[in-house]
Amino acid sequence: MHDDAIGGDFVVIKALQDGVTIIGLTRGEQTRFHHSEKLDKGEVMLAQFTAHTSAIKIRGRAEIITKHGRVESGD
Repeated sequence: MHDDAIGGDFVVIKALQDGVTIIGLTRGEQTRFHHSEKLDKGEVMLAQFTAHTSAIKIRGRAEIITKHGRVESGD
C-alpha cells in the first residue's frame, strides 16, 4: 500500500448518462477541488480515498458502488 493511501477504500462509479462529472475534494483545514473527470454513459471509474482525497462529489446520473452498498445519484 502506498504511503498516501487511507484505509484503501475504493468507490466504483458507473455513468448512467453522458457527461457525469466526478470531483475529488481535498483533506485539511480548507476543502478544495483538486481533480475532476467526465464520464459518458457506460463508462466506469474506480476512485480511492487517500491522504489528499477526503470526499468525492458526483454530478449527474451514476451508480456508485462501495463496500457499504449501492446508491444512484441524479434523476
